[in-house]
Amino acid sequence: MTPLKSQPFSVRQLDLNARYLSIISPDFDFDSFDSVALQLLKTLDATVIEKECSADLHIWLVDFEGCRLLLKGEHYSSTLWLEAMSEDDLDTLAFVAGLLN
Repeated sequence: MTPLKSQPFSVRQLDLNARYLSIISPDFDFDSFDSVALQLLKTLDATVIEKECSADLHIWLVDFEGCRLLLKGEHYSSTLWLEAMSEDDLDTLAFVAGLLN
């Protein structure tokens, strides 16, 4: 994994009840989301499985150490977050939060 202290990502909020991890990231817009998201995934040593994009929301299915998470980005507010897909993935979400702190 890339040393995280030099990375521009950190935890904004971890809410395990809602199954999401809000991430402080560089600002992005519709066209620059891919660059920011790929930088985060490189930092975490995670990979993209599938990408979906709508008018205002990017949704990527990603693999982090065998666990599938949803990476979402809303470009109007420049908000980036990860979501656990099941209760079984909450430990992984908390682990990722620890990496970004």
